[in-house]
Amino acid sequence: MLSNLAQYKDIALFLIKYGNSDIIKESGLATEFSIEEEKNATNDLDKEAFIKDFQKLGSTYVKLGQLLSTRPDLISEPYLSALRELQDNMEPFSYEEVEQLVQNELRVRISKAFNSFDQKPIGAASLGQVHLAELRNGTTVVVKIQRPGIRKKVIEELEAMESVSSFLENNTSLGKKYNLNQVFLQFKSTLLRELNYLKEAQNMDILHNNLKEFDRIVIPTSIPDYSTDKVLTMEFVKGQNISQINPLRKLDIDGEGLCEELFKAYLQQIVVDGFMHADPHPGNVHLTEDNRLALLDMGMVTYISEDLRKNYLKLILNISNNKVSEALNVLIEMSTASDEADEEQFKTSIAAIIQQTHEATVDQIDTGRMMFGLIQTAAECGYKLPLELSAVGKALMNIDLVAHTLAPDFEPNKSIQKNAMSLMNKIMIKELAPQNFFSTILESKELIEKMPQRLNTIMGNLANNELEIKLDAIDEKSLMKGFQKVANRITIGLIIAALLVASALMMKVETSFSLFGYPGIAMLSFILAITGGLSLVIGIFFKDEN
Repeated sequence: MLSNLAQYKDIALFLIKYGNSDIIKESGLATEFSIEEEKNATNDLDKEAFIKDFQKLGSTYVKLGQLLSTRPDLISEPYLSALRELQDNMEPFSYEEVEQLVQNELRVRISKAFNSFDQKPIGAASLGQVHLAELRNGTTVVVKIQRPGIRKKVIEELEAMESVSSFLENNTSLGKKYNLNQVFLQFKSTLLRELNYLKEAQNMDILHNNLKEFDRIVIPTSIPDYSTDKVLTMEFVKGQNISQINPLRKLDIDGEGLCEELFKAYLQQIVVDGFMHADPHPGNVHLTEDNRLALLDMGMVTYISEDLRKNYLKLILNISNNKVSEALNVLIEMSTASDEADEEQFKTSIAAIIQQTHEATVDQIDTGRMMFGLIQTAAECGYKLPLELSAVGKALMNIDLVAHTLAPDFEPNKSIQKNAMSLMNKIMIKELAPQNFFSTILESKELIEKMPQRLNTIMGNLANNELEIKLDAIDEKSLMKGFQKVANRITIGLIIAALLVASALMMKVETSFSLFGYPGIAMLSFILAITGGLSLVIGIFFKDEN
């Protein structure tokens, strides 16, 4: 705690300087560290000075700033837009340190592992830097090397942050309202994953596999034999940062088609795969020599739960079709309401945002900003949306920047409507995948195995007059009718389970007759079981009211 006092003071001074002194005063930090607020403080934010001061706090704080730029429910303007411009650029470390670290990690000197290795990095950030190299087999690669001592420094800075976030949550109403500990834990988890380059290699390979059907999207692959948790070697994709493309080059590319492909790829990541590259800012999107888009830097990814995937698809479809009430219902279902939640204000404000989206001109449509608007409005009205939605909003905001660069006339809403059916088909195919199918079969198998024993127990209790049913009044005819209905339901359930088991077993039998790429008889049995199951559910919900 005492070793971090200097950091605490730097944090408090920074917050006071940029207008958040209410937090400091309420928490008592100003008194504890004898901090006096600057008399000449102004409400006009100097973005350049703000970014510079943020970078002075340290590399961990730069990463925190990038996370906070995705949280409009926590940070207001003009700080939010300033944080979005926060770049993770640092001075490179020496080549001697590079040589030593690579040798320690790969257990071989650079001169033996590589034909060539550029001494000057092509990029340097807070956690590491990147060099161009050539393997012994002639393959050109990119080598990402972790900054020496950065792990220890990050852990120390995280300890200071954790103390501050805990203090604010325990001692301020603002900290309690926004659950600052949870925000910190999310950030800590993300940053520690970024420090493990083997995790980034895994992310890269997962995304490469998930997006292999997109011919115009390139994801580099990792080189496992040359990678450790501090050194990551990957395929080199020659290209140009899209923000640096000259106007003449833009005339030679199909910008509209590239944006359509990129947007569709992100929709798949969000609503089908549940695994998203979370940092597609223009610096991480390059145009290759053969006019494809390469996505780089897979250190930051977002996992999206199945429920959120389905709700997000429903939300964007309803918004793109201007179905305001349906979109509102989805948002309410996704959110957690506080005791002070104002539902009427929430509905009015959200409806206004959706309406503005449909009235906007093509160059004004911005899906990421719209998502941030929804999140911020929800927070103001006492509704808390899932944290993952903020990451989705930030990713979409970056996609919007890419789209404005490549094809200013690209319309996200039309793309959503165009790809909706394809996305829903992919979701259905994924849900019917063998691994999911056999999971259902195992559950059905367990039900079938235990059902006879349970039925015997029930029937034995009936025969011995030991079955007790507590009723306020007994109607013999109604009781017998109810038992008959239960028996019928059990019988139908057993038949459905048997059909599911049979169809699973027949999946392994090769036949010339097929449906949806699976053996035909097996699929017919499955469809019959599903139909019977739906009929049973409908009967339970709609015919048993009395």
